[in-house]
Amino acid sequence: MHRNWDFLRGKMEKERERLLELLRSKSFQRKKVVLASGKESDFYIDCREVTLNPEGIYLTGKVFFKILKSHTATIDAVGAVPVAAVPIAAAISVISYIEGSPIPAFVIRKEPKAHGTGKWIEGAANLKKGAVVAIVEDVITTGGSVLKAIKTAENEGLKVDCVIAIVDREEGGREGIVSAGYNLITLYTRKDFM
Repeated sequence: MHRNWDFLRGKMEKERERLLELLRSKSFQRKKVVLASGKESDFYIDCREVTLNPEGIYLTGKVFFKILKSHTATIDAVGAVPVAAVPIAAAISVISYIEGSPIPAFVIRKEPKAHGTGKWIEGAANLKKGAVVAIVEDVITTGGSVLKAIKTAENEGLKVDCVIAIVDREEGGREGIVSAGYNLITLYTRKDFM
C-alpha cells in the first residue's frame, strides 16, 4: 500500500502537514553520514528529534493511530523496532487508550535479553497468542532492521500484518518489505524533503 491520504482529510491532513514541517525543521540535515545499513548518504533524517518532542510525538501517535483504525485488518498491537521506533509505538498506544480503542505496544529486541528470562519481546504479557500486529519504524532505508524484527515477532507467535514508518528514503527498503509479503505504509518519502 502506498500513500492514499483520503482518510486523512480535514484535521488529520493538517496534523500530517504540521508533522512534516517539524521533521523538515528539526530532523532533516544535509550532510555526509553513514547510515545503520552501512550506506553513505548526503542527507540524514533523525526522526528522534521530532518523536522526542511533545508536539511531534503527539502528532505522530495521532496520525499513526488514524492509519491503524482505517486499515482493513484489526490490529491487536504495535511493535517497535528498537530504538528509534519505541516512542512511536508508545505514542500510538497512549492515543489509542485516549480514543477508547486500546492497542498495546511492545518492543522487539535486537537480541534476547542477556539476563533473567532471555526474552525477545518486551511487553509480551499484554499480547495474546497469534495477535495481529503492525510493526512501526521511523525511517526505512534498506528494510533490513524491519525484516529482522518481523522474523523475530513471527517466531514469537505473532502475525505481522503491516509495517508503518514515518519516512521511506526510497533506497530499496519498500521493495524488500513488499517482496517479503508485507504492506508498507509511510507518511513521507525522500521527495518530501528534497
